[in-house]
Amino acid sequence: MLKNLIEKHLLEVQKPSRYIGGEVGSVIKDKSKIDVRFAFCFPDTYDIGMSHLGMKILYSLTNERENYWCERCFAPGEDFEKIMRENGIPLYALESLDPVSEFDFIGFTMQYELSYTNVLNMLDLAGIPILAKERSQELRQIVVAGGPCVCNPEPLADFFDIFILGEGEEVNLELMDLYAELKKSGASKDDFLRKAARIEGVYVPKFYNFVYKSDRTIDHVEAAEGAPDIIQKRIIRDLDKVYYPDNFVVPFTEIVQDRVSVEVLRGCIRGCRFCQAGFIYRPFREKHTDTICKEAKCLCENTGYDEVSLASLSTSDHSEIDPMLTKLLDYTVKERINLSLPSLRVDNFSESLLEKIKKVRKSGLTFAAEGGTQRLRDVINKNVSEEEIMNTCKIAFEGGYSSVKLYFMMGLPTETDEDIVGIAELAERIIDLYYSIENRPKGRGVQISISCATFVPKPFTPFQFEPQDTREMIEHKQKLLLDSVKTKKIKVSYHNPDVSLLEVILAKGDRRLCKAVYTAWKKGCKFDSWEEHFHFDKWLEAFKECGIDTSFYANRRFDYDEVLPWDHLDYLVSKEFLIRENKTAHQSKTTPNCRLRCSGCGVNKKVGRECFC
Repeated sequence: MLKNLIEKHLLEVQKPSRYIGGEVGSVIKDKSKIDVRFAFCFPDTYDIGMSHLGMKILYSLTNERENYWCERCFAPGEDFEKIMRENGIPLYALESLDPVSEFDFIGFTMQYELSYTNVLNMLDLAGIPILAKERSQELRQIVVAGGPCVCNPEPLADFFDIFILGEGEEVNLELMDLYAELKKSGASKDDFLRKAARIEGVYVPKFYNFVYKSDRTIDHVEAAEGAPDIIQKRIIRDLDKVYYPDNFVVPFTEIVQDRVSVEVLRGCIRGCRFCQAGFIYRPFREKHTDTICKEAKCLCENTGYDEVSLASLSTSDHSEIDPMLTKLLDYTVKERINLSLPSLRVDNFSESLLEKIKKVRKSGLTFAAEGGTQRLRDVINKNVSEEEIMNTCKIAFEGGYSSVKLYFMMGLPTETDEDIVGIAELAERIIDLYYSIENRPKGRGVQISISCATFVPKPFTPFQFEPQDTREMIEHKQKLLLDSVKTKKIKVSYHNPDVSLLEVILAKGDRRLCKAVYTAWKKGCKFDSWEEHFHFDKWLEAFKECGIDTSFYANRRFDYDEVLPWDHLDYLVSKEFLIRENKTAHQSKTTPNCRLRCSGCGVNKKVGRECFC
């Protein structure tokens, strides 16, 4: 039995509990009563995948159906993969320990571009042909993907049968219902794919052909087999009525985010021009306080966790943030449960909010300033002034904090050396502010941490047209920032520019990259987001062998009238709006957030609702 073979080798690997299943809250069913089996695959390790809220939601939702069974599968660590390959252990699901190749659906959530080679590696471990065209035409082994990266799935198009655009709570079940119906009638895989392509939010890449111009840009995209010319993403309209689990699988081992997560809102009102999530998750929707508190209490009681995290893109933008936290604290303080509040905004941080945070945690505060000068913050539409940054730090220091972490980006459109130096100068002014406060924490020095990510222009943002800085430009700016810091009270960290270069190539690429992704995997690339596994030289070899000019995708400005690899996919925000916002950015002008004034992005018109502002 496969189970015996797995257990025989578990003590030879780190964290064997990653690979055996059986956790509290996991769902076990009778296979003889199941019509559709879904393997939910996360293309990274168990520790990271088990922290993903989307997996928790869709796992529980699918398993609510008596005749459907969703099981979990993660990328094995290097040590266990070696054992699997040497001993003929196929990739398997944790609940049944059955090979993934026996499942009807093999579904991947694509959260990050640098996990693409892990998908190929997992398919190979499962014994499933990596190229979709080489798989059996029997109605089985439907390889699907969802998540933020499928807003441009073209670099993965050769490997998947279906991409699910947008939010999956409804469309996933619709796909499985269709599959169950056609399976009974003996339909083929193509029969299923043709009907699936008519479901809103479902993109079947084999039914679309890209035609290119002589300059290597796209001329047009042709749809076939009755598939729609434009595929519109799916959204959930009412978060208070949508399914949310009342239990989570509780791991035996510690994971990255080992706590209860409660979603408080989707979307974002802000419109930061670099932020893909802020645009592809529109429209903005929030849960009522009563719903949030009910879900938090239920999950804590059922799982035994003693920490709750409020999940969103901008928690403090919830319209009922103060009464919501007051009600939550009535429960969490009494039960000695910690409350985590990620995604706080500089411009709506208050003494009242700080007092609530201090009741449940006492650690350094983190804020995203993004740009070192006001001009650059206006370019990216951060809508945060230096006065607001300083006021937020003052509130924190007076409240007993002596450390603040600030996030910035490097390589933003129109950025100059002055903007880079401005990061260090802003940090120095915050230090001066600390020592000017009489009631600051006594006996402690201030510590300002600066984290600088390299800007990656992403699809469906106003900056999708922008080039990324070259490696040489980024290295110059990193050195300039380090040289501009004159005190040990400021600590600077930044990203590897090679990682950001690969990220933008995969984010903005088209189907011609599929061969390069495959070639890089064959050269041994996997776990590319892990520093110890990242081999950029192998990626460069793969691009060269496949005739890919990396600068064509990474360092070239895309024309406004150019057909982009994702233009046939509709994430509700209009291209005309993104062009308008790009032009506004180059004028260093801001656009008010959605609560102050509707900017006409097109979302409300497409979903048929009034603008809430």
